[in-house]
Amino acid sequence: MRPATGTGYLLARASDTLADTPGIPVDDRLELLDAFAAKLIGKDSLWRRDKLKNFIARQDNEAERTLLERLDECFDGLAALDALQADAVRDVVSTIISGQRLDLIRFDEATAAKPKVLKGEDELEDYCYRVAGCVGGFWTRIGFLTMGERFSDSKPDDLDALGVRYGMGLQLVNILRDMPEDLANGRCYLPVSNPIDREELIAARRNWLTHASVWLESGRRYASRLQHLRLRAASVLPALIGEDTVALLAQSEGLPKQKLKVSRGAVRSSLWKAIWWPKKT
Repeated sequence: MRPATGTGYLLARASDTLADTPGIPVDDRLELLDAFAAKLIGKDSLWRRDKLKNFIARQDNEAERTLLERLDECFDGLAALDALQADAVRDVVSTIISGQRLDLIRFDEATAAKPKVLKGEDELEDYCYRVAGCVGGFWTRIGFLTMGERFSDSKPDDLDALGVRYGMGLQLVNILRDMPEDLANGRCYLPVSNPIDREELIAARRNWLTHASVWLESGRRYASRLQHLRLRAASVLPALIGEDTVALLAQSEGLPKQKLKVSRGAVRSSLWKAIWWPKKT
């Protein structure tokens, strides 16, 4: 699994850097994302010769700058994969890029004084699927491609559905945790009629915390269906940390003024639970 999942992670991380780097006009970021998506499916492009070089020069984060400078190696890794695994990587990264594009377009010119908001539950769920739920499906697909029944003895479709919901739950936790920063930048991912109405935001936050708990439960069930202990541990750990994050957010009254994070002690506790996570019998 490692070559495909590692390559997929690096490509998705690179696209995330292209989408999220501040100080770059939205149109320029969209153009780079589109060129990246085209390169992903084998369409030749000269985009890296000009705009990408300028983009790299403006990176303050050394790790992100290095990743973009070595992007050719990531594409070489994709080309070296088995055809079915490479298709899975292309599909998931293309889906993630589609979510990143939507994000840039929806929140273009948003400010704290003039916030923008998703229009309904369908938009929020679609966004969670595009940027994270699809990763749960990808993990399942690669697992069965590389390991077959050694990955899981569950039906692939059943495991895929659990993985998708799990990924969506993790993204929803991120949205709820990042609300203070997002609202300060005029971004409201929770579908409310008035993103400035504090009481409505509090009620929506409470409702979506419940949704997050339900979706994260799929992560527990997903991990329990995997054959190998190490895979179970790696798969369930984000769910356990996510559950602690949801509990922490639920304990806070109103809207927190800053991002909340679970303690290192809670993370260590989750790690021990993950290491001994049982297989469903």
